[in-house]
Amino acid sequence: MAGVQDMGEKIKIWFRFVPREGWFPQDTEGLWATKLSEDTARVENIPFLQDGVAEGDVVRYQTDSDGLHWAAGQVGSAGNCTIRVVPVPTGPLGGSPQAVHERLSPFGLGGEVFSSDFPMVAFTVPAGTDFAGVKALLAQGQTQGWWHYEVGCGTRELWDA
Repeated sequence: MAGVQDMGEKIKIWFRFVPREGWFPQDTEGLWATKLSEDTARVENIPFLQDGVAEGDVVRYQTDSDGLHWAAGQVGSAGNCTIRVVPVPTGPLGGSPQAVHERLSPFGLGGEVFSSDFPMVAFTVPAGTDFAGVKALLAQGQTQGWWHYEVGCGTRELWDA
């Protein structure tokens, strides 16, 4: 039984998913989270692989016999979105994650780089961001060969922008 003193501790929540063809072979991703109750936690970092969840979302989890915490569903959305951007190595940005950050910096987005071998940048796009502007820049960058991108978690606010 978790005590009151355990609330607020950082734990790793594991997500299971079916690997995508031509993508990474992993079928799990661990995300840091802040424990809110015996079986809920708030996601504290950006998912690189898991779709349908964004930083700030609250998830329910179950703890297995090995002490691993496995996501069992989303409880609440923070209204944030997850966007992943991969710079084109032969494009104008030269595969630079820093250049991707610079292009998206006017929107104040926080992002994390997957690795130096694969410079995918995962961004949290907070609720209330200029979603139309972000979408226009992402489309422009893809058209001009700067990057490829995907929305890992979108909200109605993003889709309707």
